[in-house]
Amino acid sequence: MPPQQPDLQQPLLHGAADSDEAAYDPAQKIHVVGIGDEAGGESDSGAPPPFSWRKLWLFSGPGLLMSIAFLDPGNLEGDLQAGVVAGYSLLWLLMWATAMGLLVQLLAARLGVATGRHLAELCREEYPTWARLALWFMAEVALVGADIQEVIGSAIALNILSNGFLPLWSGVIITAADCFIFLFLENYGVRKLEAVFAVLIAVMALSFAWMFGEAKPSGVKLLLGILIPKLSSKTITQAVAVLGCIIMPHNLFLHSALVQSREIDRTKKGLVQEAINYNTIESSAALAVSFIINLFVTAVFAEGFYGTALADSIGLVNAGNYLQEKFGGGVIPIVYIWGIGLLAAGQSSTITGTYAGQFIMGGFLNIRLRKWVRALITRSCAIVPAMIVALAFDTSEDSLDVMNEYLNVLQSVQIPFALIPLLCLVSKEELMGSFRIGPVLQVTAWLVAALVMAINGYLLVDFFSSDVELGAIFGTVVCVIAVAYISFIIYLVLRGIDLSALRNLSRPKTVVANMEDL
Repeated sequence: MPPQQPDLQQPLLHGAADSDEAAYDPAQKIHVVGIGDEAGGESDSGAPPPFSWRKLWLFSGPGLLMSIAFLDPGNLEGDLQAGVVAGYSLLWLLMWATAMGLLVQLLAARLGVATGRHLAELCREEYPTWARLALWFMAEVALVGADIQEVIGSAIALNILSNGFLPLWSGVIITAADCFIFLFLENYGVRKLEAVFAVLIAVMALSFAWMFGEAKPSGVKLLLGILIPKLSSKTITQAVAVLGCIIMPHNLFLHSALVQSREIDRTKKGLVQEAINYNTIESSAALAVSFIINLFVTAVFAEGFYGTALADSIGLVNAGNYLQEKFGGGVIPIVYIWGIGLLAAGQSSTITGTYAGQFIMGGFLNIRLRKWVRALITRSCAIVPAMIVALAFDTSEDSLDVMNEYLNVLQSVQIPFALIPLLCLVSKEELMGSFRIGPVLQVTAWLVAALVMAINGYLLVDFFSSDVELGAIFGTVVCVIAVAYISFIIYLVLRGIDLSALRNLSRPKTVVANMEDL
């Protein structure tokens, strides 16, 4: 183990082998260096080697784990609500929301590949101690909020599959236990763990495709919903919810770390660009699959319950029963198909949440702990609150829906504290070198970020104005917190401008030579 090095701010284009804490140990990484390069390798110009299906296969995996955040129980809840309230009319928005989410995730992957460090590690080095600790706290809060939804989603699925025999609290315990069983697979290699996630995604795809086949949605309405933008005052809340859940704060930290499971030679520009290209292909394919799965869920509930009296009463807890009443089922009752898909979504997302928690803690705090200890700590942070929620709301579906609203708000307020540092870091030439994003992509990314933050701001205002009664004292506290919150966001933006844009403005203009510079 190399000796501890001082925490210096320096260019990280060629990685940081001296870092105390790394996402993966060298022995865990998938060896990609030299494979498939026999046909030409890297040219003198720094261009990436020719495309290789074998290399694409070796780079496949991180995108699968990243895509789980687009399929967690919270997203499934949003899908079914969009279907029952808006029918097929928001499918176009689901497609473009997924595209925006892909853009942000590709920036996180680019950061991890080009620097050899993940987002939490870079935040530790780029920001002063007080800002670093604040960002770490916000990331942990967002992760706990997401974890509670995922664990409760798994517990609901187990309750469905056991015909109500297993209460929510027992489902929480089972979810916590089998999460460690799955994590044990990491000892047998990264690829085997990625294979488990591939199986879970396949289970989701097959389950919800089965439901899609049972519901027999209208192909014409489906196509029109995807191609023709339509929005009304009655569907604005669901539209905001669809857009608001496209970026999960912990998923940005996760993806920037997952791509480092592949060993590449960062001293060669062409090979780094090659890794970015393969991660782009794999992540795009993974999110295309996630979009189709989300589309299946939305279409099933649109076909079955849009425009009916039941539309206002359907939630994640009782959705299976309503599906059974509406569609029945063939060989296997549709309620169990729904439960299997929901269980796969909950289990996969809780495991990725555990991974994200390890990277966040290790990156921000630079704490070297055994992985099972870090997993125990990060799991406990979610399991304990989830157990409290399960015991408090086990008998009330309405209470669980209210709890879910609060958790969505909790995660919404954390988005700027992952998104803004990411955009600032990936635009920084001293950090990214020639792999920094160009002005066109910078403008596009910041517009997407501004849209997402504005939408989540709307959610916050709507939540506090309609669902929370503010007394004088509580209102004052909320105002103080809001001022501190906005001030911190302004600080992050201004610091990012100081780190990137001002330096770029002082440089002579250059001609964009190729699309990689965008």
